[in-house]
Amino acid sequence: MTRQGPIGHVDADAFYVAAERVRYAHLAGMPVGVLGNQGACVIAKSYEMKSFGVGTGMPIWEALRLCPDGLYVKRDFRWYEILSRLMLETMRELSPRVEYYSIDEFFFEAAAPPGGDYQDYAVLVRDRILERVRVPVTVGIARTRTLAKLISDSAKPFGARAILDRAEEESLLAARPVTDVSGIAGRRERRLRPWGIRSCLDLARADRRLIRGVLTASGEALWWELNGDPVIPIHAQRMPHQVLSRGGSFGEATDRPDVLWAWLVRNLERLVEELRFHRVLAGRVAVWVGYRDGHAGEGRATLEVPTDRFDVLLDAFRPCLRRAWVPKAMAARMHLFAEDLRPHRPRQLGLFDGLGADDAATAVKQTINDRHGRFAIRSAATLPLGAVYDDRANGYDICDVRGKTCF
Repeated sequence: MTRQGPIGHVDADAFYVAAERVRYAHLAGMPVGVLGNQGACVIAKSYEMKSFGVGTGMPIWEALRLCPDGLYVKRDFRWYEILSRLMLETMRELSPRVEYYSIDEFFFEAAAPPGGDYQDYAVLVRDRILERVRVPVTVGIARTRTLAKLISDSAKPFGARAILDRAEEESLLAARPVTDVSGIAGRRERRLRPWGIRSCLDLARADRRLIRGVLTASGEALWWELNGDPVIPIHAQRMPHQVLSRGGSFGEATDRPDVLWAWLVRNLERLVEELRFHRVLAGRVAVWVGYRDGHAGEGRATLEVPTDRFDVLLDAFRPCLRRAWVPKAMAARMHLFAEDLRPHRPRQLGLFDGLGADDAATAVKQTINDRHGRFAIRSAATLPLGAVYDDRANGYDICDVRGKTCF
């Protein structure tokens, strides 16, 4: 691999809350929680609200009990994407290579300003984003991206820290549990425990061959990164998708087959949008349904011919949903997956091929929706979800923010 200079990591501090404070200045300093699609749970909280014990993913009724005087607002991913892309533009002015990792995170090639050092550069990046976008961020700079993320995590909130000395790195690693390494949690952490690996430094000092045997090649890459050898590159352009997915929580659980079918159709319309935007065809499909009692159902199917056609995919998903459905059980969430993605390439038409009815209808639908709104025309099967479409917050999702390398 070509050797590269230091790598930086930018992570916004309580980004969704910060974004709300950009347009509603009176929220500054107040305990603020941002609610998910149906307002059922807290998906982000300010540091002030966190001090009351409110956690991410907590149901709203529990958050209200812990923080009754908090201000709770419904999320607006359209607005968050605007600020996210402003941060991206600012980063591209400050660095020759930037990876749009997630809606509020960026990795970048660190280029120290003339006459300055990397600590000065970290402060410059942090302050420039605050000046341009009014969103507070934390910046970490290190020899590898894994170390840079650990540094920024340790410097929150509104920190700026560059560590390039091995002794300082080891001091940081010794103080952080191994689960702070992105990619190590749950099962992987349990696999390391019998070997006495509990801190990041334990992992860095372990035998490389042991780590490869326990955590495979991806775990070995983290070992190299923790030891200061950059083996995970910056991706200035997003790599091709391996899988596309759309779905999420229903907000209100249901055991009605017609509502479950309506959610499948809604999610499929959004999934087809992505297939066509990325110009790929699905070779396999799957549907996953999660139930309120903790159980889940799944159905899968392989298509005879890869496609992005709504009518063909709907016929494929129908038996998948039947297999995932548990009669009378309260379903709470659903995800659709398009797998085995193939590039959408021009093909020679046969003698009797032409523009099919579905293709023509899709073209008309897209033209109208582009002009009048994303869901101005939608399938009649989604009529049971009228309240969902009436709520503007449900018209856009974090997955609709395109170009990120993280999901």
